[in-house]
Order: sequence, then structure tokens, then C-alpha cells
Amino acid sequence: MEKLKNPAILVVDMLNDFVTGALTCDRAKAIVPATAELLDAARKAGVPVIFCNDAHIAGVDRELKIWGDHAIVGTPGAEVIPELKVSDKDYVVPKRRYSGFFQTDLDILLRELGVQTVVMTGLHAHMCVRHTSADAFCLGYDVVVAKQATDSFTEEDYLNGLAYLKTCYGADAYSNEELIAMF
Repeated sequence: MEKLKNPAILVVDMLNDFVTGALTCDRAKAIVPATAELLDAARKAGVPVIFCNDAHIAGVDRELKIWGDHAIVGTPGAEVIPELKVSDKDYVVPKRRYSGFFQTDLDILLRELGVQTVVMTGLHAHMCVRHTSADAFCLGYDVVVAKQATDSFTEEDYLNGLAYLKTCYGADAYSNEELIAMF
């Protein structure tokens, strides 16, 4: 199996509000162990781990009109779930839109780290993971998906999200075992 070119793990919206709070995704709990396993392996291999987190401003952000209040800056709902144990060597990039790149420092961070491949994890394959993947592709990054560490509200949304990422961005989906072997 071929090694990934200078990878980084992007963890999208694995926040309290998405796993147990305001926008609970029942399926999110099922990916927590696999996500934690992948992050631990990445850290041991020296692969950067970057959390791309919703960090909304109450009463201002457009997404709140669609989804209601969630991941409001400074609230427990906007914190990464404790099971993923953000390390002091990890990076956290707050975002106010679906994409982790839209008007954030994610691109400059990836470039300064020498990243060529982003490994997508988190929620939701058909929304925030999709939009982050779109911008990654347009900015010249290779995109792959950690299929055991990514999900959506429904199986249909998850499968449609993966199919879209494959069709539009050539993003192959791999198991944790495969990804760890490619670090």
C-alpha cells in the first residue's frame, strides 16, 4: 500500500453539541472509538491532527438561522468531545461556516506544516466534511476519507457524502487499518 504524501488529519465538528448536545447525531457516538484510535496512531506517527470546529457567534452567524443555536463560542457545546483528548501538539481552527477553510487560517497552517494530503474525519460527510473537502481539493490538496471516523445524520447522507467526495474530488475512503499503514 502506498504511503500518503505528507498527511494531516482534519477532525471536523466532533463537538459536544454534535455528539450529545443541541444538534445531536446519534450515529456520531459510534465513530468516536475509531476516531480516537486514528488520532492516537497519527500522533504517534508524527502526523498533524487539526480540529476544525464550529465556533459560532450567537445571533449573528448565518448557519444558526438554518440549524438553530449550536457550538456557540465559549459554551461547552463548542468544545471537542473529551474522548478525543485534544493534545497540546494538536491544532484547533475555529470556523463559522461549513468549510474549515472559509475565512480561517487552515490553508496557511497546512502549507506551513508541508501537508499535501488531508485525511477527512468527523461530521457530516454530506455537509461540513463535504465543504471542507471541496475547498481542500480546490486549493490543491489530495483528499482521502477515514470511513470509520466519518458519518452523517443518516446512512443515506453518509453514503451520498462519500460518493460525492469520490466522484468530485477523487477522495478514496479507507479503513483505519489501511490509513495507519499509509502514515
